[in-house]
Amino acid sequence: MARLILAFLAAISVAASQDLASRLDRHVQAYVDQQRFNGSVLVARDGKPVLSKGYGMANFEWNVPNNPQTKFRLGSITKQFTAMLVLQLEQQGKLKVHDPIAKYMPDAPPAWQKITFHHLLTHSAGLPNFTSFPDYLRTMNEPSPPAETLQRFRDKELEFEPGARFNYSNSGYVLLGYLLEKITGKSYEQVLREQILTPLGMEDTGYDMPAPVLKNRASGYRLGPKGYRNAAFIDMTIPHAAGAMYSTVEDLLKWDQALYTERLLPKSALDRMFEPFKDNYAYGWVVGDHKGRTRIAHGGGINGFATFIARYPNERLTVITLANLENAQSGKLAEELALIAFGETVEPPRQRTAILSIPKSWTLAQAVTSFGLVSFSGSGARGISSWSRQRVSLPFRCSPSPRRSSFSR
Repeated sequence: MARLILAFLAAISVAASQDLASRLDRHVQAYVDQQRFNGSVLVARDGKPVLSKGYGMANFEWNVPNNPQTKFRLGSITKQFTAMLVLQLEQQGKLKVHDPIAKYMPDAPPAWQKITFHHLLTHSAGLPNFTSFPDYLRTMNEPSPPAETLQRFRDKELEFEPGARFNYSNSGYVLLGYLLEKITGKSYEQVLREQILTPLGMEDTGYDMPAPVLKNRASGYRLGPKGYRNAAFIDMTIPHAAGAMYSTVEDLLKWDQALYTERLLPKSALDRMFEPFKDNYAYGWVVGDHKGRTRIAHGGGINGFATFIARYPNERLTVITLANLENAQSGKLAEELALIAFGETVEPPRQRTAILSIPKSWTLAQAVTSFGLVSFSGSGARGISSWSRQRVSLPFRCSPSPRRSSFSR
């Protein structure tokens, strides 16, 4: 009798898991159908995948589908790995997070004398964000190793006193990568592999450079009025420790599970990684209450890619969404998948209506070329010198704004 009861309970558990997987899958597919997502998704409970699946294409030109082994650029999810490396070096006695960085950088400018590793890790150093500079889009296709990137902002004034407030800055994490290389005498890529990736068996994760032949690497896209387009090129020496990694949903689950253990850091040091400083930002993670549950999360965005990882430690739930589509709603999708996993009802996304803001200086030909419009409302001489705002049904948000100009989210 006991065996029959256990078998019955096991059958109920399997059926419930299959039902959840089906509901999660349908929700993701709704996003895919509306071109809001294209990539791979993993939802795990207690470290065991409930859903692990690819959606859409890793390469549209060759019709290669995404799958759980597809490799995606991570963008700013890289920052949590950089934070781990800093804490590991502290455990090795090579630095202290509250040390001024000038101790390890004799040529640090006067304005940086009060900046510590802690300030860089928590985006509270006051460094201006170089990916927001006016010339960034023009220069992002040119090689710029960390030492060169530092020259772009080292002589600029700080935006505030170190530690005074939060302001997200890729400059700080590129500076962290530079310091890691100075302290260890090794490349960021080598330190990352030796101290995190190899110990965790993350064989499908690394520093993404275009030259090596990388099996299962996804191509990056952006969605515009004329459909999918190849994303703008970015030289991968630029994002470095702030956003240059690639990985898979399955490898990121290994990373997630290791953070529940002491495989990389003792618990006392690991706990510090998840202590928020300003605006809920800890060391490479955003930590806070999310709809009544503790959530540890971070997103990433880089040319052609939009990513998100969310950890709910009390419920041992993990949601990972990696998209090779830079305007994908990876964060919103991850949030809704978590709610579904918690048993809540979530409505599928609705077809959106976008507002096109057309500059007055544009001609009819420019509007047609940029948006592919076939009808307009206009005013002024000949009706083509100024355009009024009009509503057009599109499956994405559209405006004449520059392409993604940074690798942060």
